Amino acid sequence: MKLSSSEKAHYLSPTPHIDCDSEVMQNYVHTVTQGLATPIEKAIALFTSVRDDVLYDPYYYDLSPEGMRGSSILMKGRGYCVAKALVFTTASRAAGIPARLGFADVKNHLSTKRLRDLMGTDLFVYHGYSEIHLGKKWLKVTPTFNASLCRKFGVIPLEFDGENHCLFHPYDTQGRKHMEYVKDRGPYEEIPVDEIINASLATYPKLFEALKSLDEKHEITSGDFYLEAELEKASA
Repeated sequence: MKLSSSEKAHYLSPTPHIDCDSEVMQNYVHTVTQGLATPIEKAIALFTSVRDDVLYDPYYYDLSPEGMRGSSILMKGRGYCVAKALVFTTASRAAGIPARLGFADVKNHLSTKRLRDLMGTDLFVYHGYSEIHLGKKWLKVTPTFNASLCRKFGVIPLEFDGENHCLFHPYDTQGRKHMEYVKDRGPYEEIPVDEIINASLATYPKLFEALKSLDEKHEITSGDFYLEAELEKASA
């Protein structure tokens, strides 16, 4: 489906959270895509860069207006799935690629026992991904799990070819369940911060009760996901 001129302009425009016009994001995109000519080449390069340069950290949230901004997350270099999708969406727009956010409820089996115990479930509500418009179609792309983390869990890192959806593998390298999409909430033009917070509080009351290191910036950080993964791998 070809986008109209107004639709294309809409999905290239900055928003309070998708700050594709910021100097930080513009410089980042210029560095990553320098020498690349086509939107597909740029999208692939940006996907790999965001996947691996921004570390996945399910224990780290910054729910403030500043924290839920593409350039801020990029500078911090870590974040959970929504944060990483926000970086990729912002970077794509900065590169001239129409982009928007998407959300789904998923069962994520790439987690640790401590995280599952704190959450009280393996259901992740409002899992974030990106949708970018390439080749006259919208493609769902998720840069969540960096390659180094995938190796710890025995999962093949996702690769984006610029032509097909890039979603999670249903199984890991040993045939165990990895990711299951339960409910697709569809695309969003802007990040629904209040919806995400309310759904998370309702679904994970034990987690938010435990993570009391909530300061005036609305930051939550408690736990070392990578250390937990290493310890579980060593004891397996």
